Order: sequence, then structure tokens, then C-alpha cells
Amino acid sequence: MQHLQKLVDHLVWADARVLEGLRTSPGSDPRTIELYAHVLGAEHVWLARIAGKQPSVAVWPMLTLDGCARLAAENAAALRRLLAEAKPDAMARAVTYTNSAGRTYDSKVDDILLHVALHGVYHRGQVALIARMAGGIPYPTDYIAFVRGDPAATRVSGERPAFRG
Repeated sequence: MQHLQKLVDHLVWADARVLEGLRTSPGSDPRTIELYAHVLGAEHVWLARIAGKQPSVAVWPMLTLDGCARLAAENAAALRRLLAEAKPDAMARAVTYTNSAGRTYDSKVDDILLHVALHGVYHRGQVALIARMAGGIPYPTDYIAFVRGDPAATRVSGERPAFRG
């Protein structure tokens, strides 16, 4: 469970870094906000499934950056609460859900949380690529930067200000 805690801590940190980068990057491509909102929407949907509730946010929500900030904070609180209250056997509990294509599945809570963490990494990389292609300078969100407290090397030294943990 310690690894899940580390992944969730990184997820919360990385979501905040992307938000900060989107807020400070000039002329951002609208696809970056769409993808970032998707990361947050998916986190929300999976958390709702684990809790046995209907999600109140779509998996591809249309959000402003302020809406993203609110949802990121809600997701972070729910993820931290879930891990703080979870017993090891609760992580092995099967969750039955229906996906957006209408197919029903059973997945263990720990597999869902691992998916949520990896899904976010994938799409945050897309956000960084699109932001860079639009002339922006994305904030690094690599796990090693999170644990070191220092950003990874960039293509050009000094592209981003000093680490903002």
C-alpha cells in the first residue's frame, strides 16, 4: 500500500504542477485544458465507482482552469481519504462498474488506483507536448522530480524557474 500512497502523492503534485503551468503559459492550446480536464474527470469517475456512487462529472468534462482547480482539489481529498481509511483487504475488493461503452467489468481497488495514476501520467505527457508545440514551457511532472524535489533536466537550461515544490 506504500507504493499506492507514493503514486497518489505524485498524482496530486503532478496535477497541481500542470494546473500551474497552464495558468502561467502564454497562448496555451485549448487541447491542453481539454486533456487536463479529462485526467481530472477520469479520476473523479473512478473514485465514484470505488465509492459505489454516480459520478457528477463526465470523463471528458468541459472545464475552465478554475473548474479544473476545484475538481483537482476534490479528487486529491477523496484519494487521500480513501488511502487513509483503507485496510489492506479493502484494496483487494472488487468493484463492479459499467464503462462509457456500456460494458460491465470487475476490477480491484488497487488496480483501479494504479490505472488512475498511470492514466494521468500518460495524458499529462500529452499536455506537455502540446503546450511545448504551442510555444509554452510545460512544468516537469516526472516522478523523479517529485521525489528529488528538483526538476529533471530540460532541453534548454533555465526554461522554467527553480523548482516550486
